[in-house]
Amino acid sequence: MDQQKAREIKTQLADYARELAERSGAVIEASGVPDGAVDAVRAPTLALGLAPRDGGGYAIAVRYRLGVPAARSIARKVASEAGDTVDVRRTGRIRPLAAPDAADPSAPGLRPPVVTAQASGETGRARPLRPGVSIANVDVTAGTLGAFVRSTTPVEGAAADAVYALSNWHVLAGSTTAEVGDVVVQPGPADGGGPRDRVGTLARLVPLVAGETQTVDAAIALLDEPEVDLEYPVGRITTTARAEGGEAVGKIGRTTSVTSGRVTAIELDDVVVGYGDELGALRFDDQIEVESTGSGPFSRGGDSGSLVYREDGVALGLLFAGSETGGTNGTGLTYCNAIDTVLERLGVSLLG
Repeated sequence: MDQQKAREIKTQLADYARELAERSGAVIEASGVPDGAVDAVRAPTLALGLAPRDGGGYAIAVRYRLGVPAARSIARKVASEAGDTVDVRRTGRIRPLAAPDAADPSAPGLRPPVVTAQASGETGRARPLRPGVSIANVDVTAGTLGAFVRSTTPVEGAAADAVYALSNWHVLAGSTTAEVGDVVVQPGPADGGGPRDRVGTLARLVPLVAGETQTVDAAIALLDEPEVDLEYPVGRITTTARAEGGEAVGKIGRTTSVTSGRVTAIELDDVVVGYGDELGALRFDDQIEVESTGSGPFSRGGDSGSLVYREDGVALGLLFAGSETGGTNGTGLTYCNAIDTVLERLGVSLLG
């Protein structure tokens, strides 16, 4: 089916899924509820979007987190309503992909601890700054520097031509108590970074609010030094596009370095991401899903903030979360905010 028809059916199925959940007595409103509590009530939340078909057109993407009977039952019924134009996958829990403290994952003051593999990307000190290196708020663990941007609207105390680093809210802020002016370090604290490794300060963020549906997890840091390296593995990236599905994509991140993948779903709504006790489980709309096309995962903890781009060097998304399971090779699925939405919400443009 074409994209517009798929969107219409997705909307109808979303209403149907909610009706089924209400009939079953299941709790599906996750926003603002601590992540453990959501899992405790076994909420059969479904994310619905558009999945590209090999022969052209779109199927309805149905994603469910938990393999409990209520979740499977609702997923099957929704899939049945969609007929043969459906792509159903179980994702398991989805969480932000920041890194733990390398020495002590439970170390106080560093947030948030997320299980991750040993980093194969850049965790050392990098000057000039470049995409893909470890970076974070001084009170966070570590994430990835995704891109360099300029502000399209005035920032108090900053020059009009100032350069900013783009990453996630949970990398550059990490808490609802974070404030503009907080120190940002490279590498992140999980990789040994401290105040002496300061590269800038938190300048602007899109707040994450418990109880509200989100579209982006994003923030920027005003850099102390404007001299940066703009090169990615595909060269400089200066343009953006909206993901259409099926694109071959890549990223360079702090943990898994350079990886390749394919966009397996677009316009995913009701993607539930667990942010721990402070924010609970938040819902995200209009998200992009990517699966690995290599032998390993497309992303792991610490890759949050990576820019996801097409093979021709056009940016599509900002990586922020990943699932426990799923994907052709079983290493999990990666979720990204639409890059144009990120740039618009932050009032910035890519530095070319």
